[in-house]
Amino acid sequence: MAERNLDFELARQIHTVLVLHFLEGLKQFEIAEKLNMSTSKVNRLITQGHRLGMVKISIESPFARLTDLESQLVGATGLGTAVVAPTVSGNAETTLKQVGLAAANLLLESLRDGDVLAITGGKAVSAVVDNLNPEQELDITVVPLTGGVQGKYYTDVNHLVTRMAERLGGKAMLVHAPLFAESRTQRDMVKNMAPIKEVFDLARSATVALTGIGSIEPLGSSYYDLNPLPESDRKMLVGLGVAAEFMAHLVGETGVIADYELNSRLVALSPSEISSCRKVIGVAAGLQKVRPVQAMLNGKFINSLVMDEEAVSALLAEMGRMKHVA
Repeated sequence: MAERNLDFELARQIHTVLVLHFLEGLKQFEIAEKLNMSTSKVNRLITQGHRLGMVKISIESPFARLTDLESQLVGATGLGTAVVAPTVSGNAETTLKQVGLAAANLLLESLRDGDVLAITGGKAVSAVVDNLNPEQELDITVVPLTGGVQGKYYTDVNHLVTRMAERLGGKAMLVHAPLFAESRTQRDMVKNMAPIKEVFDLARSATVALTGIGSIEPLGSSYYDLNPLPESDRKMLVGLGVAAEFMAHLVGETGVIADYELNSRLVALSPSEISSCRKVIGVAAGLQKVRPVQAMLNGKFINSLVMDEEAVSALLAEMGRMKHVA
């Protein structure tokens, strides 16, 4: 079975269905309910699995190295779910698309009618929206986790919320407020305005959250699209131990929200306010995201992670190195 002739996400779905059916003994309608897909699709995937030679004495996948990495990552971090997408060498844009597709499928498997989905802006979340292809409409509500920044399409969280709701067949509720207030007092006043408070209260009760994980180091970082800073300030943040951006908050490498004045002026929920979500999915692609993802894991901000193969391999190597040093 040639790996190049089989789409990665299709192979993942076939592999998952075969494991549930042949190893865990689930009936086709039970698999359909568990994975949020039609029974006819489950049947079709099982048939494809047989035709492709994936059903033998054991269930095989042409992407076994990726599922092995997923198991290693869950074992090393305590994540509830890890999904590893292929890295397309030398092509960051295509790698991000692969990660977005994998995250889109995980999201569709996670959502149920009546759910509230809360999301951030960012390139990764935009890639997820681009790759959503639900079989049927979902009765869900999509809300933002932050205020908005106009500019590039992926920095406008309201734009992504609207597109996400359209793709899923649900409804959108928006936050018509800037991401950064001019003072803490103004931030508190804005967040307590009835229309904004209503949406943020709904976000706090979200069943699923989908978030990007930002780096502050590379020049192409989305954080600097949200908040342009001079090069001297960027170097200062790195020197202070700031490693990541999450829900527009700057986060230290130990997973603690940074004592940075701009954090106190954010019109956004804090990471702790979504800790009760059934699933908090972090999405990241590229080696520059290894350090930020480590910070997220240290802070226990996410319970699910979608990342590319090269970055996950580097993350596991770094975690092993740190454990050895400790």
